[in-house]
Amino acid sequence: MKRSIEKITPRPARPGMVGDGFRVFNFIPGANISQRRISPFLLLDFNAEFDFGPSEKIRGVDVHPHKGFETVTIAYKGSVEHYDSAGSRGVINPGDVQWMTAGAGILHKEFHEKEFSKKGGPFEMVQLWVNLPKKDKSTPAHYQAITASQMGKAELPGNGGLVNVIAGVFNGVKGPAYTYSPVNLFDIRLNQDGELTTTIPAEQNASLLVINGSIEVNGKKAEEHSFVLFNNDGEEITIRATEKAVVLLLSGEPINEPIASYGPFVMNTQDEIYEAMKDFQAGKFGVLD
Repeated sequence: MKRSIEKITPRPARPGMVGDGFRVFNFIPGANISQRRISPFLLLDFNAEFDFGPSEKIRGVDVHPHKGFETVTIAYKGSVEHYDSAGSRGVINPGDVQWMTAGAGILHKEFHEKEFSKKGGPFEMVQLWVNLPKKDKSTPAHYQAITASQMGKAELPGNGGLVNVIAGVFNGVKGPAYTYSPVNLFDIRLNQDGELTTTIPAEQNASLLVINGSIEVNGKKAEEHSFVLFNNDGEEITIRATEKAVVLLLSGEPINEPIASYGPFVMNTQDEIYEAMKDFQAGKFGVLD
């Protein structure tokens, strides 16, 4: 049975800035989609293609904390450099993914990679926040650097395109990311008139973001930069590109636990939020210059 579509949300009228290096349109929870409705996903920010121009000053977001969830950054154009208090450092280039598990608490910072910043050029990224189950919120912080070459690769028939499987399983092809609850994350590259059909368990919350181009999904048109939220009433999803298109399809098994959030902390109760703030102020998240 095909999944029906609950709603298609166009790109918000105005972007917001995260630091001085990320010009983002917020879809979760900004598109009137509650964190509980789209669990385990807490946030989706889309930096639609934008040229910040060459700069000697490296743009980005300086040191800040996270606790209780994961951040996933997907690079489409441009390069980002990451540093954290667990000692991880890495650069993600187009096609790469940075998957950071904040868990028990971490400090990190993200900036445009130095050489990219000097030259300027198109910059296009997605950042997701993925919740952690209560039992995993105190897991030690760690980092998965997933390069484009490490992705699961699913070639579509008839020169339809390619699916890069970041997490979960697409039509038998497995992605490399380790997740704490069932999550599918598919970077879909479709040629014009390319088509795919896949199944997502009905109990998983599912949505997609049209990064570039335009598509028809389960018979409905979705324009560039629109966000599609599916109902939980079927399993089958069919996507056809009306022009060359890039699509991010995400789904996950809901975490049916209370959500208490305050800025960069996501826990289960308000008392746990206060505890997270105390831990941060006491320096328990480590040190990062």
